Amino acid sequence: MGVLTLGAGFPEMRPPPCRHGESNCPQPHPWQLGFLYLGLGLLVIGAGGIRPCNISFGADQFDTNTEKGRAKLESFLNWWYLLFSVALVIALTLVVYLQTSISWTLGFAIPTACFVFSILIFLLGRRFYICKTPQGSVFADMAKVLVATCRKRNVPKFTQIDHLYDPPIDSSKLAHTDRFLVFDKAATVFDSSTELDEQGKSKNEWKLCSVHQVEQLKCVVGIVPIWAAGIPCFISMQQMGSFGILQAIQMNRFIGPHFQIPPAWMSLTPMIALSIWIYIYEKYVEFMKKKTHKNKRFSMKTRIEIGIVMSVLCMVVAGILENVRRSSAVENKLFVSPLHVWTLIPEFALSGLTEAFAAIAVMELLTTHLPESLRTVAGAIFFLSLSLGSYMSSVLMAIVSKINRVEGGKSEWLGGNDLNKNRLDYFFYVVGVIAAFNFFYFRFFATHFLPKPNV
Repeated sequence: MGVLTLGAGFPEMRPPPCRHGESNCPQPHPWQLGFLYLGLGLLVIGAGGIRPCNISFGADQFDTNTEKGRAKLESFLNWWYLLFSVALVIALTLVVYLQTSISWTLGFAIPTACFVFSILIFLLGRRFYICKTPQGSVFADMAKVLVATCRKRNVPKFTQIDHLYDPPIDSSKLAHTDRFLVFDKAATVFDSSTELDEQGKSKNEWKLCSVHQVEQLKCVVGIVPIWAAGIPCFISMQQMGSFGILQAIQMNRFIGPHFQIPPAWMSLTPMIALSIWIYIYEKYVEFMKKKTHKNKRFSMKTRIEIGIVMSVLCMVVAGILENVRRSSAVENKLFVSPLHVWTLIPEFALSGLTEAFAAIAVMELLTTHLPESLRTVAGAIFFLSLSLGSYMSSVLMAIVSKINRVEGGKSEWLGGNDLNKNRLDYFFYVVGVIAAFNFFYFRFFATHFLPKPNV
């Protein structure tokens, strides 16, 4: 952020501004582009360090072996997501306003100062943090299990658990489970004279792995079906940040005779809806705990199902509202529909509730039901699903556009700068159908992989 601030503040760091009506604008020098890419590259590296690690590091502060610790961890994840949304609200309002209306440099300098402030806050608590000792590369352990399983694929599997290589690593090692038994071959001792040394340890972990290493891979494989169910939810949410804004552009956005609502401000609605729900939910849990002395929370299965239903409703409502918006604009032969932009609040709010139920539940599942050695991986996997939702949305748009052109539709569903000439409502319905299939996929398949205590 500091490099980007310097690039915005010093005119020498960027090409001269393009004059009005000039066709051949000055191009940046290679070193100017290099300076810009340096800032963006550092930003990516920084985000890659912060996003997967701050959730897992926060989770390390709670003792998940106790009921109180697990309850506090769930509250932490909810409040983390709330503050994450509040930060986005500030970025989309105050910071964007400063950049566009006052000073582009100041708009970059404020986030830079916030990062400096966050570093100071983080360092102030360094004496009180619980820091887990690194245990080596988890990815290397999983690779060893896969290689050892392939090497022993033709060897008959023993049914006795006594044949499994299970050394006493530490108190937090994973116990053997009866799922994905094919991977047990990697931990099965077939010939102790060649596979174990004099101390009873594995001579080559690429041929013989421990039960703990095998169970780590089982946890990751078991979590994939539930993780995959979150991606269609994120596809639904992506539509509000792209097509939802385009809808807002072609609607009446005036409040009074002079002030016009910026289209990007509609992105505040999902965050506000999410924040309100988290606050209500946490207060409800607190009230029920005082009344019943029990931790009354919705199960992960219930929350994910509700989130998927919200994603279906979001797309159905968005399709209906787009049809109404388009019809009003076409009937009045106007580019901007006479309908007010507040009409879009239901679809944006449903997008926020999708995130409040499904996204937080998936994040909690990854954080709490993967072993401690995989918590950082859990954070990375969660943000990977957000990215995949964006990429899959783009792929879906490309597929729909190509099919529509091949079929020779009278009006394209997507394409062009005028939504009135498209049938965006049909595309919303397609995404809604995918979300509906996702509900049945999760309900009848993915739930079998949920940890038993939370079903």
